[in-house]
Amino acid sequence: MTRTHSYEAEVIWTGNQGSGTSGYKAYSRDHVIRAGSKPEIPGSSDPAFRGDPARYNPEDMLVASLSACHMLWYLHLCATNKIVVEDYRDHAQGVMVETADGGGHFESVTLRPRVIIAAGGDLALAERLHAEAHAKCFIANSVNFPVRHEALVSYSAAS
Repeated sequence: MTRTHSYEAEVIWTGNQGSGTSGYKAYSRDHVIRAGSKPEIPGSSDPAFRGDPARYNPEDMLVASLSACHMLWYLHLCATNKIVVEDYRDHAQGVMVETADGGGHFESVTLRPRVIIAAGGDLALAERLHAEAHAKCFIANSVNFPVRHEALVSYSAAS
């Protein structure tokens, strides 16, 4: 049985500085992202494109979405396989290439999860579950560039 899910977000540009988009430098790239009653996310463009470095940009959000999706699948798979994860941190990195026409695309994203599991857990299985998490990740299955993972799994120091 196939199930479908629907997601909605509202993006509101807040960067009109009085003259709209009358010139390339006349407006801010600031915006807010809303989804239902959840907290707003302050957005902008990448600073390379006149964005506010204190706000999230779409590229940040794409890399974070891939990382979070992988993590959530991984934690689920560990739980169902009786592997107790005590800590999970990922330093994900995406590479985007600008093209001569001013456009661009992501070339790749590399996830680098560092996972600590409780003593007695199956370390080899915990390592292999990253491949299964990758295969099941909804976001990774939706992009047209490679998403790699360089996972490191170790036992808790308290073990």
